[in-house]
Amino acid sequence: MEREIRWAVLGVGVIANQMAEAMAAHGRKIAAVGNRTKDKADAFAAKYGIEKVYDDFYDMFTDPDIDAIYITTPHNTHYEFMKKAIQGGKHLLVEKSITLNSAELAEVLDLSAARRTVMAEAMTIYHMPLYTELRRRIESGEFGRVNLITVNFGSFKDYNMKNRFFNRSLAGGAMLDIGVYALSFARWFMNSKPNQIQSMMLPAPTGVDEEGSMLLRNPEGQLASIMLSLHSKQPKRGMVSCEKGYIEVMEFPRACQAVFTDAVTSEKTEILSGDTSEALYYELTDLEAAIHGNDSRLYNQETRDVMELMTEFRNTWGITYPEEEE
Repeated sequence: MEREIRWAVLGVGVIANQMAEAMAAHGRKIAAVGNRTKDKADAFAAKYGIEKVYDDFYDMFTDPDIDAIYITTPHNTHYEFMKKAIQGGKHLLVEKSITLNSAELAEVLDLSAARRTVMAEAMTIYHMPLYTELRRRIESGEFGRVNLITVNFGSFKDYNMKNRFFNRSLAGGAMLDIGVYALSFARWFMNSKPNQIQSMMLPAPTGVDEEGSMLLRNPEGQLASIMLSLHSKQPKRGMVSCEKGYIEVMEFPRACQAVFTDAVTSEKTEILSGDTSEALYYELTDLEAAIHGNDSRLYNQETRDVMELMTEFRNTWGITYPEEEE
């Protein structure tokens, strides 16, 4: 019987609470918690029955009682934390966006390979059973060739320039916050990474990207169009247009339902797989499967491709963060 992986969580925000709840639903507990503000870590531990709270959260990176760490802190902190954790021999599940840019990601992936640790971005799209089922059906030829992908993701955020969405010092902006989902959706259904891109961007008053439109094409001639906004509500909608019809996925980041519309008959077929409420647990168990030797559940190439695209778009826009200017 495989030994249960012992998890620590770094950060105690909304997503960390969701992971603790997901584990509790399966009769499991996080083993340890660390946070920049210790009293918040204490409260988190009391809420979820966590036995160990670090006085200095850096201690989790070398704690022999911990196997894996779930990093939930802001984007711009991930790179340094990931390096320290990998050097300490820890496996990693890291919230998106996993790093600020492609150079950071390449470095930590190389370090992880050298230290023989397992790491992955906590990108729900790569771990929801629905997407595995849709890819299987596409690869079987059931829907015909994928030709075009369209993705919308927009939220209305008030112009509070101190919050993380618009705060340049916290790596704010639409691309790293929601664009990572949209690009991951598009990349999942494309045969290869796009090699031709065009875009337009509207900056927020703080200089980060508030809205963006992107066009992408890969060597196979598959196209994708993406619209993002942090100050204009849109549905979280992804559509995959194939030769035999189109697949529509609403609330796509944690979707368990898709609808296929036949191009000839207009008949609609519902495709169901997975459970939205289990989204974070799917990520956790896929990483654990990889730790135990089944790395087919990791999608680091897709993660690398998306990060390279996000970096290229930001370079085109001239948007950088303080950590990238040092």
